[in-house]
Amino acid sequence: MYKIKYIILLLCCACYSVKAGIKHPLHVSTTEINFNAKDKSLEVSCRIFSDDFETILAKLYKQKIDLSNGNMKTEMDELVKKYLLSHLQLKANGKAVSMNYIGFEIDHEATNIYLEVEKIPVIKSVEVNDTILYDLFDDQMSIVHVVKGSIRKSTKILYPEKKFIANF
Repeated sequence: MYKIKYIILLLCCACYSVKAGIKHPLHVSTTEINFNAKDKSLEVSCRIFSDDFETILAKLYKQKIDLSNGNMKTEMDELVKKYLLSHLQLKANGKAVSMNYIGFEIDHEATNIYLEVEKIPVIKSVEVNDTILYDLFDDQMSIVHVVKGSIRKSTKILYPEKKFIANF
């Protein structure tokens, strides 16, 4: 009997969470940085829950945000670019690099953002400074992967920490 009451309590809590608009209790983003030796570039992709991302963009830029609306694509590209470039910085081989914004796409419940750093002939180290969604959640976690050939260096960065250095 105790087990049945416990299960019913859990189901009630789950239903309440859905009705209350609580979408996911985990606040996480992922960033992957791949060194492309052929093109001499760093290919950067970030994956962020779309609902959280839209919330922070609306909060910061005080305008209607709809990342999935094709009619707003140009406006949304500008805001996504502005946000990402101010919340994700890289250093390659100890020197700050500028990232070129490529674009974003919606993939189910997540937004994938793509950036690139050109003219990187060799890579010995990559320093990542990641504060994505730190201005929204104080329990934010960033999972970072840096890949060079078959070598993959990964970590999780927990708020308020923001830095990761991958040495090769």
